[in-house]
Amino acid sequence: MKKIDIACIIDDDPIFIFGVRKIMDLIDFCKSLMVFRDGEEALHNLKSIISNNEKLPDVILLDLNMPVLDGWQFLDEFIKIPCDKKIVIYIVSSSVDPEDMHRAKSYELVSDYIVKPVTVAKLKEVLNDLEKAV
Repeated sequence: MKKIDIACIIDDDPIFIFGVRKIMDLIDFCKSLMVFRDGEEALHNLKSIISNNEKLPDVILLDLNMPVLDGWQFLDEFIKIPCDKKIVIYIVSSSVDPEDMHRAKSYELVSDYIVKPVTVAKLKEVLNDLEKAV
């Protein structure tokens, strides 16, 4: 499997971030990683990256329940930003609410809904899906 260039995690849980980083390292998931603690921080930084013509992440792992700007609010704002690159977004949440899963499918940028905890197998599947999409 070919690793991706840049991955991005938007999540306020340091334990989740630590665990996913370990799994990413284990399977050689990406060359570099961006981490943001809430949707507002992510939105601000990604807008800056876009306006400066810098490299954007290939994939975003997005939590739904966060302070300041939650995952839904982030998505609603992010889709308004003009961007040439297609960024694949995976919602990664502990919510098993069917309504959340259904709502996630309504966003064109959202590729899938992953229920926490994230496993090695699931991240390998994400890598495979991204490789097929290229």
